[in-house]
Amino acid sequence: MNDPDRAIIERFGRHISPSFVRLLGVLGYGRVFTRAEDVWLWDSKGRRYLDALAGFGSANLGHNPPALFEAIRAHLSRDLPGILHVGPSSSAAVLGEALSALTGDALDVSMLALSGAEAVDSAMKLARAATGRRGFVSCEGGYHGLDLGVLSIMGTGRIRAPFEPLLEHCARVRFGDIDALDAALRKHKPAAFVIEPVMAEGGAEIPAPGYLAAAKSLCQKSGAVLVFDEVQTGLGRTGRMFAHQREGVVPDVLVLGKALGAGLVPMSAALTSRALHERAFGTMDRFDLHGSTYAGYALGCAVAVEVIARTQNQALLDNARDRGASLRDKLRARVGSHPMVRDVRGDGLLVAVELGAKPDTLLRRLTAAAVDAVSEKVLGQWLCVRLLEHNVVAQPATQKWNVLKLTPPLTITEAAVDTLVESVGAILDAYPDPVRVLRDAAVRVTEQWRAKGAFR
Repeated sequence: MNDPDRAIIERFGRHISPSFVRLLGVLGYGRVFTRAEDVWLWDSKGRRYLDALAGFGSANLGHNPPALFEAIRAHLSRDLPGILHVGPSSSAAVLGEALSALTGDALDVSMLALSGAEAVDSAMKLARAATGRRGFVSCEGGYHGLDLGVLSIMGTGRIRAPFEPLLEHCARVRFGDIDALDAALRKHKPAAFVIEPVMAEGGAEIPAPGYLAAAKSLCQKSGAVLVFDEVQTGLGRTGRMFAHQREGVVPDVLVLGKALGAGLVPMSAALTSRALHERAFGTMDRFDLHGSTYAGYALGCAVAVEVIARTQNQALLDNARDRGASLRDKLRARVGSHPMVRDVRGDGLLVAVELGAKPDTLLRRLTAAAVDAVSEKVLGQWLCVRLLEHNVVAQPATQKWNVLKLTPPLTITEAAVDTLVESVGAILDAYPDPVRVLRDAAVRVTEQWRAKGAFR
């Protein structure tokens, strides 16, 4: 390891996250990345990687797009105030108008923020203030961020448990189960139902056609605010500006983040109607009940406006749709019959390979529990380690570790899709059963223990 790498690793491990550095060393996933361009990353040793993660969907336009750098330089040359809360901000006003236009002006007020979690929290506060109710309904396996309030509606107990008790009156229902949602809305009378139109970190789960429309109807009937969390799926990821547009449904609140800042600046927003915003914050003694110092800061707004303009390019949306369909089809052809691949699914360039023994196979019948345990606890992470060694950066879904989630930048080419498919296929070819996964992972853990978790 060269000295600059060692210094970075030691400083990060000492001052930022010691446990993360240790985790990277367990299976040999550790790299120090030093450069990024479009769909590619380079590490400190000059090795180039295809990025199938894209900052968890932040770098939709690719890494460091030159057009955004030009927009940043142009903005900085104007000497505008960066933070201004004593008068209207021209930068925030322009962004608000651009966001409103994306919804056909149906959601014409934006609550600006910095992170997806903060924007979801904004939506929760809005719903409580507008309805006078306290509770929330969300989905099992859903992911909405790690801030303390938002944790209350997170779908995974492992993430919530260390911080409980959280907000009271929060209930979770099975994703896509309209009868369960109906029952929960009747029983709990929540302020809001918060849902991802495609459950990204829950394994790229897509509800059946008609579910989102039915959910809106039930929310309207029960008086609950309908919140669509499109922090990962928004701004082109599915080949449409928003994932929910596949059903033509308009929510009461639409949450955006990640891609809004293009991986360059922190930026997020909760969009809602003027009528709902007025109910929550529409008087002079309530206008300041929500906000933060950096909300609507000028540089972030300027970047977001440029991101919106670039993402509306039909060629980019078509590429996300077409490359996503190609990635799914080619993965199905290449690994769909693999005994350890249960499903390949997705929407646009949010694609998932679910790992585990297929139902009604001999492997499934004889070793179902063992296969599922290995798939959930080991195979997903091990596959990503092996992909890294094939010069591909990817990760499992954070709420379903047996699901390989592929979210490359929307600028990916067909040649890069082929590279990604062949890399996944070549690795899975070497692992027709869980025994070989456990064997190789155990050998690697031993090697890394002897090497004291060295980065490779």
